Amino acid sequence: MAAAKLALPMALAAAAILLLSAAATTAAAQRCGCAKGLCCSRYGYCGAGGEYCGAGCQSGPCDAPPATNNVSVASIVTPAFFDALLAQAADGCEAKGFYTRDAFLTAAGYYPAFGRTGTVDDSKREIAAFFGHANHETIKFCYINEINGPSKNYCDPTNTEWPCQEGKGYYGRGPLQISWNYNYGPAGQSIGFDGVGDPDAVARSAVVAFRAALWYWMGAVHDAIVSDQGFGATIRAINGALECDGKNPASVNDRVAYYKQFCQDFGVDPGSNLTC
Repeated sequence: MAAAKLALPMALAAAAILLLSAAATTAAAQRCGCAKGLCCSRYGYCGAGGEYCGAGCQSGPCDAPPATNNVSVASIVTPAFFDALLAQAADGCEAKGFYTRDAFLTAAGYYPAFGRTGTVDDSKREIAAFFGHANHETIKFCYINEINGPSKNYCDPTNTEWPCQEGKGYYGRGPLQISWNYNYGPAGQSIGFDGVGDPDAVARSAVVAFRAALWYWMGAVHDAIVSDQGFGATIRAINGALECDGKNPASVNDRVAYYKQFCQDFGVDPGSNLTC
């Protein structure tokens, strides 16, 4: 299946459109090369303020990341926990043998604030939230690619910063089913692959798949779960336009159920505001 279509958050999407026509002092082309004093945002634009210098900032006077705690992500995502995740997938599943704990931990190492922000309980809730969404998106770690993905069009032709290439599909791939050209492009730039020219790279390497998922998570979801907004805010950040406000309560409830299950596994209270 692969449900979520990880759209660029509304505010950033609007900002991106405006930036295309803005003056050179406030916007720049792909890979930035910003003027002194401006930040290169995670989406490849130059500017100042939180949207540019905050989460995912690539260069320039980026905001200092929050202090991390001493939690070991590996001590929470134990071999037993990860093995139980993978055991859900039937032998005939596309992803059987693809996702591994080692690949996840390698990818997580590139994002030191993941699962290491706030209190120990905050860390456990963030990790539970990530795997709750991943379990839903991959249908219990059965899928790498979105079901019928090649038949679907996730090309935004108005995004000239990351123009779609003929014959390439920007459908969901990986643990969080990253999708759309405007996500593949900057994700690839950050991770080190040609996101618009070779989106299949996410489906060929479990490390790249987890890194792409965590790239999106840290830019669009992380702050919501570590700032006491509740799990519901993470649903809104990932697929709110299609699921929240009564649009798809079954999908919301599925995500919440997995999150609560993993919170129980980690011995932490799931908190409040679980739905959206």
